[in-house]
Amino acid sequence: MPHNKLDVSGASADVLSWVTHEMSPDEHKMLRNVSRLPCLYKHVALMPDAHLGIGSMVGSVIATKDAVIPATVGVDIGCGMMAVKTPFKSGILDRKMAAFRHEIERAIPVGFNDYKEPVDESNEWEGWAEFDQLHPGVQDRRRKAMKQLGTLGGGNHFIEVCLDTDDNVWLMLHSGSRNIGNEVATRHIATAKSLHDLNTLPDPALAFFVQGTDEFKAYWHDVEWSQRYAMKNREIMMARLIRSFDRMFGVESGRPVRDTGGRAVHPPFMVNCHHNYVASEEHFGESVYVTRKGAINAEAGRYGIIPGSMGAKSFIIRGLGNPDSFNSCSHGAGRKMSRTKAKQKFTREDLEKQTMGVECRKDKAVIDEIPGAYKDIEEVMRAQSDLVEIVAELKQVICVKG
Repeated sequence: MPHNKLDVSGASADVLSWVTHEMSPDEHKMLRNVSRLPCLYKHVALMPDAHLGIGSMVGSVIATKDAVIPATVGVDIGCGMMAVKTPFKSGILDRKMAAFRHEIERAIPVGFNDYKEPVDESNEWEGWAEFDQLHPGVQDRRRKAMKQLGTLGGGNHFIEVCLDTDDNVWLMLHSGSRNIGNEVATRHIATAKSLHDLNTLPDPALAFFVQGTDEFKAYWHDVEWSQRYAMKNREIMMARLIRSFDRMFGVESGRPVRDTGGRAVHPPFMVNCHHNYVASEEHFGESVYVTRKGAINAEAGRYGIIPGSMGAKSFIIRGLGNPDSFNSCSHGAGRKMSRTKAKQKFTREDLEKQTMGVECRKDKAVIDEIPGAYKDIEEVMRAQSDLVEIVAELKQVICVKG
């Protein structure tokens, strides 16, 4: 579906929207605030899964000139997805789905849990050489960050086993930079606010760093480090997930790690992408900073992952490189109601019904992640047909929630 220019009263820049739902007054206010930033470049691009966030919409793409906005990047720096296609068909899972879910939960810490000691892959990560250059306020968090590297976290983070329309088994997961990303972001957001007269900003959460300042340099170093941590976090979990899969089913699926001879061994298809991050890119002939807050890079030919809620479909996509979206697309289905509202509206029986056929937790603690709390992923995909092409359509059969 082609985008449209959203009519946002009082906006100082255009808002190009792929959204199909009616926008609320609060959403219009948030978009208007972002449009008035002096560092905004060109326009705001609003993805079809957009919903309210802090300071700016989740599902928005914000390009800035000579500045970055730490609160728009958010506190789960580098949150994203990783997926691997295995060479096996669904029959391998027969009568073992519950056992495999429990195996995953034993192999990979979820929620607030971490490893008792850092795993080997964490100890070997070269990123620790830069840890002492991070914000002084996180220097006592190194040990915790090491033990959390390779763990899932909570909220909407998940590990899934899926089947595509050709009956191939896929392994997929969603996670970010864990507590260390949150700690880094929180401190830099506070610094950004201290540099501004907040009364002059459309929203205090939109305080920004100006390129060339010491504060900008410090944040840019830390956000890039946190994004690498998030990428490594997913890589470690996926390697452990594949080893668990191999042990459970007595197979060799081809792990995205190096073998004993130092050779890289890969499955048939693998993709690892951020959907909550900032990057330096060129758009419309200029170098700008692009913040994808709940959006992925969909430049021409680039692969990505757009997950639905548990019990719904997910999609492996290839970008079409639409310049008006700053080469971006949605990062998922997007919430249509808050966690609090979902818990009030739905029951455990609703959860069981909506996740029928999926091996997953069905207790009241995860009701806020019920498919009914999210937008229709099929509608979201139709709305961005000019942004991406679908490579594979997946259906969850096992889901491990944080």
